[in-house]
Amino acid sequence: WYVSGHLPFQPDGTLMTGRVTGEKGRDVEYGYQAARHAALNIIFTLSDQLNGNLDRIAKIQKVFGIVQSSDDFREQHSVMGGASDVFIEISGKDVGYHARSAIGTSTSPKPPYGALP
Repeated sequence: WYVSGHLPFQPDGTLMTGRVTGEKGRDVEYGYQAARHAALNIIFTLSDQLNGNLDRIAKIQKVFGIVQSSDDFREQHSVMGGASDVFIEISGKDVGYHARSAIGTSTSPKPPYGALP
């Protein structure tokens, strides 16, 4: 299976938005938590498509993250650690350990459907 295009929706349905800048409130920890939420949403999608049987996942091969960040922010890899940690926590190291790439962008597309109610 290939999964892509997941956003950091929180359990209450709100979407975490904004740039990671390194400043208080928009620091690495904020981005890390956003990446965790995006990864959890991927897990939920997989669980739904696999009828709740995540044991059918043999290996998570690669995680690629695009982090909306300021031009001077250089910790995109640390932000994406949030997603990596979720996959390893849920799947264990044998299945969840993966290659990872992260890049920064100054803007990201607006979701076509907005935040969930």
